[in-house]
Amino acid sequence: MNETKYRIGDLARKAQVTVRTVRYYESLNLIKPNSRSGGGQRYYCEKDLVYLKRILELKELDFSLDEIKIIINLKEEDQSGDKRRNELLHQYRNKLSIILDKKVALEAKIDSINWHIRQLESNIDFRECPGKDCISCPFKEDCRFAQDEDVIFY
Repeated sequence: MNETKYRIGDLARKAQVTVRTVRYYESLNLIKPNSRSGGGQRYYCEKDLVYLKRILELKELDFSLDEIKIIINLKEEDQSGDKRRNELLHQYRNKLSIILDKKVALEAKIDSINWHIRQLESNIDFRECPGKDCISCPFKEDCRFAQDEDVIFY
């Protein structure tokens, strides 16, 4: 059975990256040519295309090339794949935790901006904020100025 072989340009095209990217990943030992011709032409197989696409997928998920290399290098230590699976699970959970923390922070900013929009769209004279009307302001429960004991309302 003949396995499909790709030259470097064909591999890059199939993965939608540049030849330079393939060479760079090769220089980092993230992928390796399956074989070379007598003239030095690199040839890659279907497995190499899968690895390249996996690298791109992990990069989209904010994995660094160093993190990806650690995972790929585990292949040499463990033919069963258990170490790679466990490392991937660890890394995915770590990335998820970081993203969820960012999500919480973004949601807080969204709430704050929405609050300011509602405040500015109200009929309250924002030039008087903070001021004498803070005591009866409908936004005082969430207003940092109304909550600040050091703010003098004149």
